[in-house]
Amino acid sequence: MKFNLRVYALIINEANQLLLSDEFRFGHFFTKFPGGGIEPGEGIIDALHRELFEEMNLKINEAIPFYYNDFYQESAFRTEDQIVSFYYLVKIEPSKMKLHSYSIPFSEEGEKQRWVAINDLTGNDLTFPIDKIVLSKLKKKYQKTI
Repeated sequence: MKFNLRVYALIINEANQLLLSDEFRFGHFFTKFPGGGIEPGEGIIDALHRELFEEMNLKINEAIPFYYNDFYQESAFRTEDQIVSFYYLVKIEPSKMKLHSYSIPFSEEGEKQRWVAINDLTGNDLTFPIDKIVLSKLKKKYQKTI
């Protein structure tokens, strides 16, 4: 058993939309929050910065811890791995981030991002179990701040 450490960004725009990442890897299509693996010798925040820059050329202005899983979660891709995920509410620099329309699911290797209204999202829109928990907690927090 080995630990697989992950870090994800919860990015909400001025239209109260949440940024999602649709990906096709390992022969599977899945939807998750932007982010990914923490590399050996890398801090959690450093990994968050790297992942967002690599994936979308985004720079972070602020990252506030939001959630981490404190329970056992088996990896969806390597059953011998235990997933530990860290989620941050992230504010990004105003950018020229351009999102292109696409159909889901897709089957070409890679990832694409889209904005979805928080109120329209359900757990069924996300693939991984921890993400579903995070969405539920985010919706509760979001509803309290309106």
